[in-house]
Amino acid sequence: MEALEILHGGTFTTIQDLGRRGYQQFGMPTAGAMDITSLRLANRLVQNDEGQACLEITFVGLRLLALRDLVIAITGGNLVPKVNGSSLPMWKTVSLRKNSEISFSGVGDGIRSYLGVAGGLQVPDIMGSKSTYIRGGIGGVEGRPLRKGDRLHIGPRLSRIPLCRLNDEFIPHYGREWKTRVIMGPQEDYFSKKGIETFTSSEYTITPQSDRMGYRLQGPVIEHRKGADIISDATCLGSIQVPGHGLPIILFVDRQTTGGYPKIATAISVDVYDLGQAKPGDRIRFSPISVIEAHEIRKNYEKRMKGCIEIIR
Repeated sequence: MEALEILHGGTFTTIQDLGRRGYQQFGMPTAGAMDITSLRLANRLVQNDEGQACLEITFVGLRLLALRDLVIAITGGNLVPKVNGSSLPMWKTVSLRKNSEISFSGVGDGIRSYLGVAGGLQVPDIMGSKSTYIRGGIGGVEGRPLRKGDRLHIGPRLSRIPLCRLNDEFIPHYGREWKTRVIMGPQEDYFSKKGIETFTSSEYTITPQSDRMGYRLQGPVIEHRKGADIISDATCLGSIQVPGHGLPIILFVDRQTTGGYPKIATAISVDVYDLGQAKPGDRIRFSPISVIEAHEIRKNYEKRMKGCIEIIR
């Protein structure tokens, strides 16, 4: 069923889900949502499976027309969503009438919004995912950002969808400063003691040369001990590479699957999801923790996800 027409594609809007799993061995990145938490919650608010495809809206300018009555939810960064010129609430289920116009016109807290539609956005599955991977030209709509004239379809939905909202205590406030917990390694031995101390005690700034592939950081130089080249090995979500110039790069969902720079640490998944809302100019500090602590943080995260939504009617 046709559901939405793109009136203006905005700065960078793509279709994303939880990503393309099981193909990194063949050089295919996972892609998927930068902020997986917000995508999961957008789907839950409209009674979709958590992995359904949503719109990932980066920065400003997106305008959409509802081609039928819809039930939607908007989560993630506050890009000042409006419907027919009036404020459109976030973090709750919203019913829209046919011919309603939705727009995103500013940047408040965060940088990426997620729009979930009851029934889920329907585009062809490629390698088990609908996610758009721009560099590979696959997924979403022709492997590209959305643009004026694109029409999006949805699948079957429940006949009656309860109105829900995220409990107030769970609504995130992103800000401009980030404390990111990391597990050191796997190439920690490639860095001097001074270099490791620099990494764990310094503040870094996200540069404009950052995207879905990775965030380039500016700040104190991290000293290598064994040089800045390794035999290429696997990267993962949150890998923090340090090339020869000594400045860290955090790898994200569109990252290359292997890399030839040593990785001083790996950011934990829960904090990487949050970092999907960080923007150029934001500041980051890194805090080492153990693998056991990381597992406990993940378990607590999943427990919180189970109880964060309530039915309001």
